[in-house]
Amino acid sequence: MDIPALSMAMASIKTASEVSVAVLGNAMDQQEIQGAGIVKMIDSAAMEGSVNPDLGGNIDVRI
Repeated sequence: MDIPALSMAMASIKTASEVSVAVLGNAMDQQEIQGAGIVKMIDSAAMEGSVNPDLGGNIDVRI
């Protein structure tokens, strides 16, 4: 049994796992930021609808 090689392999696997977890954490943070931005956009659209309720109610079509 090659103990040093086994130790190196386990350290490499541990490092790869830690990197994967860090990348996943960053991706989750970005998704949270994007979700907050979408909520803000929806809220601003709702505000516009309350200020101008007739906006977008009619479509002028000419042929």
